[in-house]
Amino acid sequence: MTLSAAQFLTPSELAEVRKRSDVRGILCVAHAWGVIFACMAAFALVPHPAVWAVGIVLVGARQLGLAILMHDAAHGVLTDDKRLNDRLAQWICAWPVLTDLYAYRKYHLQHHRFTQQANDPDLSLSAPFPITQKSLNRKIVRDLTGQTTFKQRVAQFRSAFSLKGGTFAQRMQKGFGRMGGPIAMNVLLFAGLAALGQWHLYFALWVVPFFTWFPMITRIRNIAEHAVVPDNDDPMRNARTTKANWLWRATVAPYWVNYHVEHHLLMFVPCYNLPKMHALLLAKGFGPRMEIQPDYMTVLALATSNGAKPANNNEPLVRAPDAENAGIAFNISSRADKSA
Repeated sequence: MTLSAAQFLTPSELAEVRKRSDVRGILCVAHAWGVIFACMAAFALVPHPAVWAVGIVLVGARQLGLAILMHDAAHGVLTDDKRLNDRLAQWICAWPVLTDLYAYRKYHLQHHRFTQQANDPDLSLSAPFPITQKSLNRKIVRDLTGQTTFKQRVAQFRSAFSLKGGTFAQRMQKGFGRMGGPIAMNVLLFAGLAALGQWHLYFALWVVPFFTWFPMITRIRNIAEHAVVPDNDDPMRNARTTKANWLWRATVAPYWVNYHVEHHLLMFVPCYNLPKMHALLLAKGFGPRMEIQPDYMTVLALATSNGAKPANNNEPLVRAPDAENAGIAFNISSRADKSA
């Protein structure tokens, strides 16, 4: 089933929610880095374990935030200027968290074209659910102990630098062609902190969040967006919007990522306009048709119900993610977790 925008928004409303802003896009990116550097400054001033723990959570959430802003840019809507959209997202959002805008764009648009269908490249992220609470607990332990990120990054670098039958120089050329930007931006971040006499902050409040909190909340995001949805064929019910208060937005769901039904209905709406679109849909009476949950705890309870999926879930085929794209997408694949 497909829906046209005219079925739920007027032309003027559509123009309003699709309006892009260079200023708002830049401010979103600046906010993400502002929170990251503020957490680093706080820990440098007050090197207490409690300050570090809060910093890990907030920085990890902003790392996901950078990936979310990169995702907006993959749709060409982070800023109004196309060149600014791509450069800002690639250099300042994607590369620092070891992703690539252009590779992700090609991969991700297939997800929108085939949402929750057999050829959806992200189907393996939602199809295994519901699972047991014990299974989810084991996955979260692997996330928080760095095992998930370690395995993903090893696979990513191995894929980048491998070249069957190629010489060492050819492998290096291929690898740095794919990973040179991410490596350079992380070296630059480390060098900048080292120049301030705070080199340890790169590891304490960049690497540690990246290996712990970031993968766990990415998993929660994956679950919330498409796991155990009521109908894989209905655009208003094959994705999920999850209500999020300020605490959830600060720690788990930054930059309006929780409005996922709205995003799938109109993927060219910038993230900063999704709340407005959500309000318009509710005012027009579409709320009962949409898959909306009150909070992330409710979603996790559904995902760990260990029972039958909703009656109209259509039992999609589990499709393993493409090995090459899995490294650049900010997803937590369940492929390695099936035995858990």
